[in-house]
Amino acid sequence: MNDYTFREVMQYVSENDVKFIRLAFCDIFGTQKNISIMPRELSRAFEEGISFDASSIRGFMNIDQSDLLLFPDPSTLSILPWRPSHGRVVRFFCDIKYPDGTPFEGDGRQVLRQAQEDLKKLGYSAKIGTECEFYLLKQDEDGVPTKIPHDNATYLDIAPLDKGENVRRQICLTLEEMNLRPEASHHETGPGQNEIDFAYDSAVAAADNLITFRSVVKTMASVNGLYASFLPKLFRDQPGNGLHINLSLFQHGENLFRSASADEHSPVAESFIMGILTRCYEISAFLNPLVNSYERLGSAAAPHYITWSHQNRSQLIRIPAAHGINQRMELRSPDPCTNPYLAFTLLIRAGMEGIERGLKLCDPCNMNLYDVPSSMVREYDALPGTLMEAIRAAENSDFVKRALPQKIIDAYLSAKTSEWNRYSDASDKSSVIDSLYFYSY
Repeated sequence: MNDYTFREVMQYVSENDVKFIRLAFCDIFGTQKNISIMPRELSRAFEEGISFDASSIRGFMNIDQSDLLLFPDPSTLSILPWRPSHGRVVRFFCDIKYPDGTPFEGDGRQVLRQAQEDLKKLGYSAKIGTECEFYLLKQDEDGVPTKIPHDNATYLDIAPLDKGENVRRQICLTLEEMNLRPEASHHETGPGQNEIDFAYDSAVAAADNLITFRSVVKTMASVNGLYASFLPKLFRDQPGNGLHINLSLFQHGENLFRSASADEHSPVAESFIMGILTRCYEISAFLNPLVNSYERLGSAAAPHYITWSHQNRSQLIRIPAAHGINQRMELRSPDPCTNPYLAFTLLIRAGMEGIERGLKLCDPCNMNLYDVPSSMVREYDALPGTLMEAIRAAENSDFVKRALPQKIIDAYLSAKTSEWNRYSDASDKSSVIDSLYFYSY
């Protein structure tokens, strides 16, 4: 830890009437957890860590070996603007360690940091930006979420038809107060559906930002008497919620996706893309983590086939119409319920593998894959059709075993198998989806 940064943090806390400090972390499923401490305990948190019962966190530890420690990352200090200005509350993201000081292998944040460092050793860095969709729903008189959309607006509509305008404004302003950089916001295609896009950042910062974003969206919706849902397929006859992940690759400060022609990319960038295309089937259980995730894929701008193209939104990967520094690839299959630390780790490592193997990018698919007969797409591989298919692919993947700690793989896939079994055994499958996911996501 940098002593100057530590002193800066301690000075900020003392000068800004901070009374509560939240130490935040995520479980292996990307669910944010936290412990609150008083300012007088902050120095101890940096030096010794703050312990918690890891056996009570799903997928972490057993009861007979339960203690883990949280160490705040001083660079992630952020005010929670919705809390009182007197007696302020601040938040740090934390690294998780064993009592002997070794990193906890179930900490996705440290797993992603290592992937980021390994990419750097190859001479490259990745920048990641996300486009996240969510529905705003009404609550009943008791504050219980319903499935009634907040409005009936459609894509890019304006007020008064778009009733989410003020909520999105509050979300964006709150994020800016927390030093995050939302770039654009708008109403999406579905009734009550919204989207907010983020500026690019390093992989770890981008994952932190997405975790913060989901928390802010839920909080601002609640402040306005609404419920925000990130469920991948909330309504059978309406578009699902996607998490489009934009990646660019840099070397010596130059964007390797940048070229004189929008239809040309550097060989390194093409190998990076091909690495992700090659492994996308095997990592789908982490990019699309719910039973409900697979109801979204293959319809309403969500991809089904493992293909790429320029601009075409029916593809798994598209190269958007952008210029210069903004040229990038966009992965369209993930949904907002992913654990971003694990998702970004797998994407970076898949891209790295593509570079190291010198993979040649396959030919683009320029068809609208939502509107062609099945005979024309037989040559293309498809993404998994169910969560169970995705689980089996991950279990059999040597790549996943190389990319993630075995502790995470075992705990994650065991939990997902239990979710699938509960769903497949149920006679009323929609109620199981609701009980598993609706109030959690």
